[in-house]
Amino acid sequence: MALPQFEVGKTTIGQLVDIVADGFPDNKALEYHKQGISYDYGNFRQVCNQVARGFMALGVERGEKVAIWANNVPQWVLTQFGTGKMGAVLVTVNTNYRSFELEYLMKQSDATTLLLIGGVREPDEYLKVVYDVCPELKDCEPGKLDCKKLPLLKNVIFLGDERHPGMYNWDDIMKMADKVSDDDLKARQASLDPDDVINMQYTSGTTGFPKGVMLTHTNLIGNAVSLGECMNLSDKDMMCIPVPFFHCFGCVLGTLTCVVSAAGMAPVVSFKPDDVLATVQASNCTALHGVPTMFIAELEEMKKKNYDTSHLRTGIMAGSPCPIEVMKKVVSDMGASEMCITYGQTEASPGITMTRTSDSLDRRVSTVGRALPNVEVKIVDPATGEEVPRGTQGELCTRGYHVMKGYYKNPEATASAIDKDNWLHTGDLAIMDKDGYCKITGRIKDMIIRGGENIYPREIEEFLYTHPKVKDVQVVGVPSRKYGEEVAAFVQVKPGETATNEEMRAYCKDKIAFHKIPAFFMFVEDYPTTASGKIQKYKLREQATKELGREDDATIETA
Repeated sequence: MALPQFEVGKTTIGQLVDIVADGFPDNKALEYHKQGISYDYGNFRQVCNQVARGFMALGVERGEKVAIWANNVPQWVLTQFGTGKMGAVLVTVNTNYRSFELEYLMKQSDATTLLLIGGVREPDEYLKVVYDVCPELKDCEPGKLDCKKLPLLKNVIFLGDERHPGMYNWDDIMKMADKVSDDDLKARQASLDPDDVINMQYTSGTTGFPKGVMLTHTNLIGNAVSLGECMNLSDKDMMCIPVPFFHCFGCVLGTLTCVVSAAGMAPVVSFKPDDVLATVQASNCTALHGVPTMFIAELEEMKKKNYDTSHLRTGIMAGSPCPIEVMKKVVSDMGASEMCITYGQTEASPGITMTRTSDSLDRRVSTVGRALPNVEVKIVDPATGEEVPRGTQGELCTRGYHVMKGYYKNPEATASAIDKDNWLHTGDLAIMDKDGYCKITGRIKDMIIRGGENIYPREIEEFLYTHPKVKDVQVVGVPSRKYGEEVAAFVQVKPGETATNEEMRAYCKDKIAFHKIPAFFMFVEDYPTTASGKIQKYKLREQATKELGREDDATIETA
């Protein structure tokens, strides 16, 4: 086994690709067995360089924002490392987003370029959204967009061979690369600094719209190195990546962790349990990532058909608590005896704690592990900020190379999240045992976690306020056996108005991501409040849990 040699904090993503390609040129880098695509690290560097030169030919400058709206297609990986080489900031767009969310993200991020596929659920759903937000695209030349709603957006690139009005396609960008020399790319790459922001991911907040988390080369590479170390990942490994690239789970715990380890990437374009298992088998994968619901679906698929998962050794299960029976079956039926659990958040690049391959099964299901290498973790009293004794519940805080540079154009929110001593306050309640292993016990924030997706009530409330019949709305999470939590909205309608569950859901469709659309609407006259008039959301959660008969599903103690 061998690992690439470089120093975290002194290496950019572009330099990392060169180091791995120089040291492991014949190692498999990227393989899509279903599409018949395979690159070794030597070829992978060449095509990433071509992508980087294509963006430079398009006029994209260092620090400019390039947004990508696609599932795990090959061009996503090439764009990730191509922009890493030429210094554009990759802005990841959730594949569940619709017009309301896309317009906000593009505007807030100052993105000048958007890459997209046709759609995920329907062949042209994304195209319809883009033409709706920027109708000017239909009548402009590629690269000369003048969009009223998004004045900074100039380039729209379709990730495929098809031609669409106002858009370049992927092949155009690859051909443009000929206009930029290798020396020009080398000069651009050499001008980048490890502390430059190179990736921006949007995460919601309890008091408003999504915030752009600014992550640097050092943030991302350092986290990937720590994660790879915990999994004992090396040049002998091949990782199946079915989790979305637009999440840190996909593009940091997945692709980047492979590259820092000289391991191979075997992505799955869209999650389907049979495609995942077929990929594990065809690519002899030794590692597999997923949220618990993905592993449950894969285990069910294995009952229907035989798959060879004998090479599996490790991987990461994250996103929501892991049921012990699921972990046992992943070990016994899939053979992944060294499967790890990771806890984190986007603001921490994202990993904060992780179990190790040598940890007992009990530790891997009852805790989220201990601090990653070179990362500090402490538990503090949320009221005083003072560290609490081991075994006492408090807020989990973390400090180190992995903490974000801040929220884009939002210094107030940054100052609220990161204190004067550089500790990131996660907003999550946890208990740390004497050995440093942590259990997440609840949340200070009102965040809802549905099937591994973080959902923030305030964002949904802001959207529902736009409904002409809505006077007020409060959103809470209710327990769900299938998803962990589901979204419930308590709605006050305006005087003289009536509304139905179906009407409200129809209003949400195609405007906000499907996982954010409340599963339940409850129409109320008033809300439970404190003496000072503050709405008591925990009472709304209790009310919804009782009315929906979800008491037996409640597994997380609410603080």
